[in-house]
Amino acid sequence: MSQKKKTSCSTENSPYLAAVAGLKPERTPIWIMRQAGRYLPEYRAVREKTTFIDLCKTPELACEVTLQPIRRFGFDAAILFSDILVPLEPMGVPFNFDSGGPKIEKPIRHEEDITALRIVDAREHLSYVGDAIRLLKTELGATPLIGFAGAPFTLASYLIEGGGSKDFRHIKTLLYSRPDLLAKLLNKLADQVGDYLLMQVEAGVDAVQLFDTWGGILTPEDYRIHILPVVRKIFAKLESTGIPRTLFLKGAAPYLDDVARSGAEMIGLDWTMDIGRSIKQLGGFPVQGNLDPMVLFGASDEIRRRALDICRAGSAAPGHVFNLGHGITPPTPIDAVHVLVETVQNYRRSDPS
Repeated sequence: MSQKKKTSCSTENSPYLAAVAGLKPERTPIWIMRQAGRYLPEYRAVREKTTFIDLCKTPELACEVTLQPIRRFGFDAAILFSDILVPLEPMGVPFNFDSGGPKIEKPIRHEEDITALRIVDAREHLSYVGDAIRLLKTELGATPLIGFAGAPFTLASYLIEGGGSKDFRHIKTLLYSRPDLLAKLLNKLADQVGDYLLMQVEAGVDAVQLFDTWGGILTPEDYRIHILPVVRKIFAKLESTGIPRTLFLKGAAPYLDDVARSGAEMIGLDWTMDIGRSIKQLGGFPVQGNLDPMVLFGASDEIRRRALDICRAGSAAPGHVFNLGHGITPPTPIDAVHVLVETVQNYRRSDPS
């Protein structure tokens, strides 16, 4: 039996932490993926003076941009500003964002490349992340802080493809020709990610989220065989801490029965999923989601209508955290985010349908 992480005095009344625990707070909490980012003018002002990597590696700057959306919108949780790729550099894989998106300088394509990957102590090699967390915990007060990491298959996709991909030809070639090598890579990444998340818990985060952006590109059978075991391995490493654990798998609809066995306590839903049907299929899990980010380019009345529909449907879950079904996009109007946050935070479960 896991030992539950003690909630700090400052966050003990957090609707976000209550919802993750399945306690049905009076109102639906809200945060949004990529809430600290380029849609915010204050973020852009900071970013003009530094590189993205330096922003991630400078605790004071990472703290500042994490706090920006909390100050502006009053979200119910903050998520640490960083990037899912940061554990890769100390493992021996340099990367850059010189062309906008992530680019692996030397993609992993051969057995010797996988063998050469190092598993390092995150406390030593990623200490700037822990320092940012400790700074944030002195600033956030009653707002809980979410730590995060990329899931092994998503990280492996970037490592093998060298960046983003349209067809994932290289990683699927490895899967279909040398599944043993893919398993070796995924297990190495799971060990590193597990240690990285444990370091974040030790530094003070109140919850964690595992992002598996590309885990939904496989068949259900391949997901079950190749991805689920390493996700379970990561969450098992965290279970004794009692830290609340959320899994966000983009494209999770075909895998919900498997996701329910992942070791996560809350399941994130993308915008293509019917939230009511997903709640029934999951059978007792708190859920997070799942407004299409593009709705925020619509009229205010439409934003309110769709947000309230999700709030009402989410009330059927043991706990529901409102979120977008994927990350907010840079051109999103600020006023639309204000409308969304106000709508969700004013909703009460007792409101008529």
